[in-house]
Amino acid sequence: MTTYANTFLSKSRYIRGLQCQKSLYLYTYHPELRDEITEDQQTVFGIGTDVGILARSLFPGGVEIPFDGLSIPEQLRATAAEINKGTPILYEAALQANGIFIKADILKKGEDGWEIYEVKSATSIKDLYFQDVGVQCQVLRGTGLPISKAYVVFINNQYVRHGDLDIQALFNIQDVTEEVQAKENEVAQTVLALKQMLRGPCPEIDVGTHCDNPYPCDFKGHCWADIPEHSVLYLKGRGGYKLYSQGLKLIQDVPVTALSEAQKMQVMGTLEKKDFINKENIKSFLQTLHYPLCFLDFETIMSAIPPFDGVRPYEQIPFQFSLHIQEQEDAEVRHYEFLADPSKDCREKLLKYLLSLIPEDACVLAYNMSFEIKCLNDLASWLPKYQTRTENIIGQFRDLMNPFRSRDLYLHQMNGSYSLKTVLPALIPEMTYENLEIQEGGMASTFFLKLAQTQNEEERERLRQALLDYCELDTLAMVKILEKLKMYVL
Repeated sequence: MTTYANTFLSKSRYIRGLQCQKSLYLYTYHPELRDEITEDQQTVFGIGTDVGILARSLFPGGVEIPFDGLSIPEQLRATAAEINKGTPILYEAALQANGIFIKADILKKGEDGWEIYEVKSATSIKDLYFQDVGVQCQVLRGTGLPISKAYVVFINNQYVRHGDLDIQALFNIQDVTEEVQAKENEVAQTVLALKQMLRGPCPEIDVGTHCDNPYPCDFKGHCWADIPEHSVLYLKGRGGYKLYSQGLKLIQDVPVTALSEAQKMQVMGTLEKKDFINKENIKSFLQTLHYPLCFLDFETIMSAIPPFDGVRPYEQIPFQFSLHIQEQEDAEVRHYEFLADPSKDCREKLLKYLLSLIPEDACVLAYNMSFEIKCLNDLASWLPKYQTRTENIIGQFRDLMNPFRSRDLYLHQMNGSYSLKTVLPALIPEMTYENLEIQEGGMASTFFLKLAQTQNEEERERLRQALLDYCELDTLAMVKILEKLKMYVL
């Protein structure tokens, strides 16, 4: 039976329904079908919360209406009480009208009415934000509160920290009143459409680009469960969704002329178990390498709020490296590693140790070397006294991804991908990330954040070891992949 609670909207429910009505329906009636929230997603949510709290410093002296510990009616009553008292600034104000409940990040009483400030951890204004703020304006009007202005507060990615955090410089505040007003009718119509949809059966909406845009949908696992293994949606590169929308569901149904060269390889590899090997090109790549040979991988963390001097918002800061070194072709491979203390600025300690390890005339291998080169360039810009030595190392880089990106070696098990996590088990099945606690770089950043937050020494040791194991496997994988490449040209 449909009830008021079923058709009740909030700001987040509105945005969910705007992206996909089926997602909102499932969220309302079948929340048990949601994908499990990953640790990376929890980290993203945490960043948004931290930014929202910090932005309150732009409007000091306000009163917060807490979410935890209060029911919705209690939050509404607390908000009304503060407004009636004449409180000029409210954080997380709870308001409800026309079956919509919102929590406004910041409400400020101006001379001509209330000003809404929506805080985002992004670095630019997105069209979706006008809808977001538009819903809030509709609710405020429904409560009888006059609205004078609407703003979006977002991160200024040109800000560089020097000394204490400059809150005014960290944030941009943009007046979006006109843009929100232009969306007013659209918002009202969307609200009605979503409420009507929630009164009926689950809408029949097929998978599409909306599954990941503007946000990854947490019902994707459910909606994609029946997508066949050889679906065109699993083609790498562009065009999969377009082909799917044209009725071409399986890769064997797609005309060859509609595929890129890389996609043709993927299709042939998948359907015929065919591999592609260009020995001459692999040999040419191997001839660009020389000894001593260093295999380098960084792990980085980035924050909306710059933690150190010289750092901009969301700038990647290396906190860990793994380095395997082989002096000669048949020599033993030695391993070195570094993991920062999360309570300190360890950039100089990391770079100084790394430079002490890499021989002057070494060839440095990375997998997707642009990332490692950027890390080194950033470290040199923060620590200019090491710039000359760092630039010399950068000049000796080679990219182990190249033979796979150019498809000079393509095995059908790679399924169109040339990422390290795909190439490694295809070439060396016994080597895998599956048994590690950390399985990709985003998880490494999350673990490092957790390491900074926990005081339990046993837990800290577990997190440290997980980080070391993961990063070491990244460079050991490169060592083994290079060995395999040499075997292909024998």
